[in-house]
Amino acid sequence: QVQLVESGGGLVQAGGSLRLSCAASGRTFSNYAMGWFRQAPGEAREFVAVISWSGDNTFYADSVKGRFTISRESAKNTVYLQMNSLKPEDTAVYYCNADRESWRLTEPAHFSSWGQGTQVTVAS
Repeated sequence: QVQLVESGGGLVQAGGSLRLSCAASGRTFSNYAMGWFRQAPGEAREFVAVISWSGDNTFYADSVKGRFTISRESAKNTVYLQMNSLKPEDTAVYYCNADRESWRLTEPAHFSSWGQGTQVTVAS
């Protein structure tokens, strides 16, 4: 059974940084693209960033471009999200997911199974 465990969230002041981790288990994810999503209170889950299986290609939501960086360490089945210059509007529960097709990771509706997520709260 596939498991995705997100960690690294917390409370940070606006302008601060956090690094999220997503550890995958249950299969080898070296051939899978990985993506980050987030869901703010009362809002729908939204796409944040995706990285290809090779790590060579990344794509970001406009709202985080230039501030967030997605990376992966395939040997550890782990994907990271470095978040800099955080804003109060980045406050949300952050989730990861995996798929063989990168394009599917730009739309959360493609997925029915999620981990528990990690809470990020940015204080103004």
